[in-house]
Amino acid sequence: MLHIAVVGAGPSGVYTAQDLVEQQRLPDVRVHVLDRLPCPYGLVRYGVAPDHEKIKSLQNNLRAVLEHERIEFIGNVEVGARGLGPERLLGLYHAVVYCVGAARDRRLGIPGEDLPGSHSATDFVSWYSAHPDAAGNGFPLPAGPAVVIGVGNVAVDVARILAREAAELRPTDVPEDTLGALALSGVRDVHMVGRRGPSQAKFTTKELRELGSLPAADVVVDPADLALDPAYTAPETAAGLPSVSRRNLDVVRGWAERTAGDRDRRIHLRFFLRPVELLEEGGRVGAVRFERTVPDGGGGVRGTGEYEDIEARLVLRAVGYRGAPPAGLPFDHGLGTVPHAAGRVLRDGAPSAGEYVAGWIKRGPTGVIGTNRPCAKETVASLLDDAEALARRPVADDPLAELSASGHRPVRWPGWTAIVAAEAARGRALGRGTVKIPDWRGLLSAADG
Repeated sequence: MLHIAVVGAGPSGVYTAQDLVEQQRLPDVRVHVLDRLPCPYGLVRYGVAPDHEKIKSLQNNLRAVLEHERIEFIGNVEVGARGLGPERLLGLYHAVVYCVGAARDRRLGIPGEDLPGSHSATDFVSWYSAHPDAAGNGFPLPAGPAVVIGVGNVAVDVARILAREAAELRPTDVPEDTLGALALSGVRDVHMVGRRGPSQAKFTTKELRELGSLPAADVVVDPADLALDPAYTAPETAAGLPSVSRRNLDVVRGWAERTAGDRDRRIHLRFFLRPVELLEEGGRVGAVRFERTVPDGGGGVRGTGEYEDIEARLVLRAVGYRGAPPAGLPFDHGLGTVPHAAGRVLRDGAPSAGEYVAGWIKRGPTGVIGTNRPCAKETVASLLDDAEALARRPVADDPLAELSASGHRPVRWPGWTAIVAAEAARGRALGRGTVKIPDWRGLLSAADG
């Protein structure tokens, strides 16, 4: 029997576990899916916006995998803590596949970025998604405009949540305290700003269109911004773009050509503006200074030396994720990934026996959820090629007993289903659907219950 640990219970980890037990070359493979959190599903639970029920329903597919008879979810186990580093894991399992994602957000690297009122979009997403690491911190939503820097799907998500009325989110699993804070929010204008044009924006058309369907918010687009994009002004240029970019241009063109309504909230889409400084006012952020950019003819942009200040009492940067060095593993700080060859971890340029990576920590934060499938298959194929040598490695008879003896408090699948039941009960008590438990103590107490 080959006993394998997969570190990380998000989509890449679950797909890796699924490929391991469904392959035909080795019929007797057992997989423990370890996660730092007592809850599985990773960014599907804690990164997908609460009003995206269709994407969140992917949890049903992931659950079916984790209920496989040869797969076991082991939550509340932090690799790198209590002596559980890579060396120790290799003493417990024949092989370890790290699927730990990209946990850090990218910074802007400009003056004023750390002023009060300036946050990463990741922090905001963690707050409204009830991530237990965000418990107790709240999220200040001051009266006044908000600026979201970035034009990808995360930027669209946070702009949409800021522009929604709290009552619109009541049918979702957002915690009651979060709903209360959103109800008291004084944000009425949300500026979503990109340094390039709409033809190069990273959002998908479905996400973009959702901004125009919000019942309490109008979308405002400045035609002068769009005129700088050659693909917007020259149909022959747009014809060579990917289909999603052409659809995005059509959506933005429609907004630019219509007259804005009189709704209480507004989402302003701005393009060709590069942030250069966050300006202080009264001890906190008061505005963002942008430099106007223009296309440089090579797919990028160049600065023009012209500047514009946009008032902001809240700034959220949504310019991408970045991998963090996993404890005890080699790490390429330039790429933000673990060095590997077809998923095999490389130490000093050579494959490290029994150590593998998949997902964002392997390839960087690229692609969509489904991109993790072929990524996992490549890694699993490498592991299976090594299986004969891996099976000869001596490992612990009972890894779970070893984990508990070292001070970990594993939450197994019955504990997770108890959390699910407790969240359903919480929602019923509030006259709502399922409502997430937002803190570590509550989650672990529910798991024990």
